[in-house]
Amino acid sequence: MDQNNKIIPCSFEQHADAILAIFNDAILHSTALYEYQERSLHQIKDWFLAKQAAHFPVIGIENTAGELMGFASYGMFRAFPANQFTVEHSIYVDQAYRGQGLGRILLEAIIAEAKNNNMHVMIGGIDATNQGSIILHEKLGFEHAGTLKEVAFKFDRWLDLAFYQLILSDELNLHKKSY
Repeated sequence: MDQNNKIIPCSFEQHADAILAIFNDAILHSTALYEYQERSLHQIKDWFLAKQAAHFPVIGIENTAGELMGFASYGMFRAFPANQFTVEHSIYVDQAYRGQGLGRILLEAIIAEAKNNNMHVMIGGIDATNQGSIILHEKLGFEHAGTLKEVAFKFDRWLDLAFYQLILSDELNLHKKSY
C-alpha cells in the first residue's frame, strides 16, 4: 500500500456514491453478496443511518486523490441481546484496487475497531469458493467455524456459506454495554 493512502471514517455525504458503486459491482459480478438487484442511493442512506444508530463503524481507505478504494464495516451478528458482543463484518475493495493488500489493511482496521468497541467475537460469512478471502482471514487468526451447504442460489448454481470467527479478547468488559 502506498504510504500516503489513509484509513478514514466513511460518511454518507462523502462516500455514498463510491460505496454504492463498490456494492453494486459485488452484487453484479461476484458471490460476495447474495443479492440479485443493485442497491439504490436511498438504500445506502438507510444503511449508513442504521450503522450510525447502532454505533457500528464504517471505515474506508482513500488514496492521495481522495478516492475511496475500499471499505469495511461490521454489524449485528444476530438480533438477540445475548449476542451483543458478537459482530459480523464485511470488507469490499473497488475492482480497480484489488490485489494490492487493501483487504488485509481494512480487515486489520475493522478488527481494531471491534476491539476498541468491546466486541468479543468477530464473524465473517464468506462464500466457500472465495479462497482469497478465506486465506486472508486465516492469516489473521480467524478459524473455520462451519459451512452451511447450498444456502444461496446465484449465477445458476448453489452456493455454500463458510463462517470464520476470531475471538477478540479473553475477558469481557461490561462497562460499555449492558444486558
